[in-house]
Amino acid sequence: MNDIDKVALILAAGKGKRMKSDIAKVLHKLNGRYIVEYVIDAAREAGLGRQILVIGHQAEMVKKALSGYGVEFALQAEQLGTGHAVMMAEPMLDNFCGDLVVLCGDMPLVKPATIKRLVNERHRLGAAAVVLTAVLDDPGSYGRIVRNDRGLLRAIVEYRDADNEVRSIKEVNTGAYCFDWEALKPILSRLSANNDQKEYYLTDTVSILVGQGKPVGAIIADDPMEGFGINSISELEMVEKLINNGTSGTRKL
Repeated sequence: MNDIDKVALILAAGKGKRMKSDIAKVLHKLNGRYIVEYVIDAAREAGLGRQILVIGHQAEMVKKALSGYGVEFALQAEQLGTGHAVMMAEPMLDNFCGDLVVLCGDMPLVKPATIKRLVNERHRLGAAAVVLTAVLDDPGSYGRIVRNDRGLLRAIVEYRDADNEVRSIKEVNTGAYCFDWEALKPILSRLSANNDQKEYYLTDTVSILVGQGKPVGAIIADDPMEGFGINSISELEMVEKLINNGTSGTRKL
């Protein structure tokens, strides 16, 4: 499969309220570079031939900042969830068939090798999708990964919907996925915003695909910090220290 058959869709539309800044979250600097640059670089090094950024808050500022970076942009004018973000990019994928790798623009520690594993695992399983997960000592309020007896994904259960048994699971969703675009595209219209947040969740596609009898896999990140999304200035400073100390497994840049 050629690199052009693999597309990175990087979610970068959020305001990041907890950053307490007017600047879009992905444009905050980490060691002198935009947070999202690390994600773009990881996608490129993993062989994803196109990188599409879904932008929203401060869209023009994000475009200008990354104008020389050779990325494409899809506009999510209203931030109505991760599923909605993919919908906004759909027109740019009209003639595409292949691997759509969804990454979060605030996850700078994700490694190229892990993205490659995500893609390779989808092909190995012949799966409709593969989810990147992490195992945490304290999984907090992250969505839990529920597997079947063959190790395939049965569901991603949001914390608020989980019973005590599911909440005891330490494997969680990082928000990074590899989809077979031909399996994902037809079901986007089935996503519903009938929830407390009135948002369209990409996680719901997993239960739809499983309900169709299609296999959905999951791989565990070697370093749980690969799935860490920066949400505050203190978290930004923590990640910067991890990179500079070489304790995150991420190369210095």
